Amino acid sequence: MSTEMRAAPLYCPYCGEEDLRPHEDAHTAWECHACARVFIVKFTGLLARGVVSR
Repeated sequence: MSTEMRAAPLYCPYCGEEDLRPHEDAHTAWECHACARVFIVKFTGLLARGVVSR
């Protein structure tokens, strides 16, 4: 079993529907059964300067 944690997206970034399932062919991909798109959500890092509240 893998020790990696996979965060599940709550909705499709294209159509907004919530009928998402892990894609069989790609470990990090998700498929939307409403619009038939396959997508990847990737966290790339944090800003070096931090976030300033206004």
